[in-house]
Amino acid sequence: MQVLRHGMKLFTATALALTISGCSLVQTQPEVSYQQDKTYKLTVLHTNDHHGHFWQDRKGRYGMAARMTLVNQIREEVQAEGGNVLLLSGGDINTGVPESDLQDAVPDFMGMNLLGYDAMAVGNHEFDNPRAILDMQQDLAKFPFLSANIIDEKTGKPLFKPYTLIDVNGLRVAIMGLTTTDTPKQTSPENVAGLRFEEPVTVAAELVPELEKKADVIIASTHMGHYVDAKYGVNAPGDVTLARSVDGIDLIVGGHSQDPLFKPDQQNGTYIVQAQEWGKFVGRADFEFKNGELSLVDYKLIAVNPKNAEVKIAQDTAMLELLTPYQDKGAKLVQEKVGIVDQRLMGERKEVRFEPTNLGTLLTEAFMAKTGADFAVMNGGGIRSSIDEGEITYKDVLTVLPFGNSLTTVEMTGQEVLEYLAVVAAKPTNSGAFAHFSGLEMMINEGKVNNVKVAGDAIDTAKTYKMAILSFSAGGGDKYPKLTDKPGFVDTGFLDADVLKEYVENNSPLKVANFKPEGIVRQ
Repeated sequence: MQVLRHGMKLFTATALALTISGCSLVQTQPEVSYQQDKTYKLTVLHTNDHHGHFWQDRKGRYGMAARMTLVNQIREEVQAEGGNVLLLSGGDINTGVPESDLQDAVPDFMGMNLLGYDAMAVGNHEFDNPRAILDMQQDLAKFPFLSANIIDEKTGKPLFKPYTLIDVNGLRVAIMGLTTTDTPKQTSPENVAGLRFEEPVTVAAELVPELEKKADVIIASTHMGHYVDAKYGVNAPGDVTLARSVDGIDLIVGGHSQDPLFKPDQQNGTYIVQAQEWGKFVGRADFEFKNGELSLVDYKLIAVNPKNAEVKIAQDTAMLELLTPYQDKGAKLVQEKVGIVDQRLMGERKEVRFEPTNLGTLLTEAFMAKTGADFAVMNGGGIRSSIDEGEITYKDVLTVLPFGNSLTTVEMTGQEVLEYLAVVAAKPTNSGAFAHFSGLEMMINEGKVNNVKVAGDAIDTAKTYKMAILSFSAGGGDKYPKLTDKPGFVDTGFLDADVLKEYVENNSPLKVANFKPEGIVRQ
């Protein structure tokens, strides 16, 4: 059992006597609401980076209905032992699954209402939609959206509630929200116009002393990322930096970096937790509070129907009743027409694993258009179907890209690009690793890369370039070099199929001749 001490929060008989005598020192101490010598049991449950996964996947994993069953079981268990439960989210409810995206995440927020979330941090992907949709979502939610560091420049005040106070059976708990300052770089400028993203450490350093006067326990629900030993690279500072810089935070419930922290990271007396993504896990932190001291009794990440689960968590019937109409509607929406093409886009296994194809070029062009990357790479094994001449439906798009990978980017020097291409461009035919490119020209001779050009110019080894690639390959899939630990790596959160759909809509009718693979010479 580990203990966090709250020092000034202890309320003793001596302090009471001094208060009665009018001692000014004691009068500045915060009053307490808890009972002396009483043990308060508090369980904090948490999720983060939901990204539209309100429904279980095609393999029966995750889903809010199974999560509901699990959360209810824990609530019953904790309440039977005289404790209380808080349920928090680290943000990014939006963007990831077409059935959710096409319905502005309404089913997700309705599901969160039924689950009984107490608060959520505002994530960067909450700004993927126009502000009116975000306002609608906030009105729909029966819990507060929290962010103390997003400032409305017109009023000079936070756009969202900076914190909320919850009385948990006599124990006062403050929950403040903080959002990554990388948000403006990761969304459309018009969606964050008129907003200022202040440094979370600066804001928290001013806010925590205020909360210490009002609360016995202080929790930060953040969407900033967990970076080991505060090595955040080109990203904005995350939870470790926050904990090390600001005293008085008991628990940080995080998100953004989508890490499964099976053991809390304790920094400067603050516990940092995160539950990966998509509702794959529910984090559970069991605390005891007595006489001003908060102790962590137990912590675990509880998997929600993982692939090899021996016993499946049943789906809650009330949640299924709520979400089924949304899932049915979403399934119909994916049948919509998104464009038209004048010839077949080649995506058969015998094509994309052996030679560059027009569909491979289309995909990588779409990745570049979405991210502003200098070049893009796509593994042939990730292309699962052709698109026939004529009408293109959203279902066609999802059939080409069925895996739900997100689009990522990484910044590398020209020298690093050459080292990367030396591995990837040499991937053999008749394998899923066979690479498709846009934005590059090169000569590949017996597995060796020469005469590399980016956007028509010879590559500069000292210049920085941005590459777009799917998360599967960025994570080392198909034995591609792993990119996720590079300082310049960013997971945009945009689903691959949605990126392709958007590109087809914006460029239809498509002319296949415009996507003829060029620039890569193999000898």
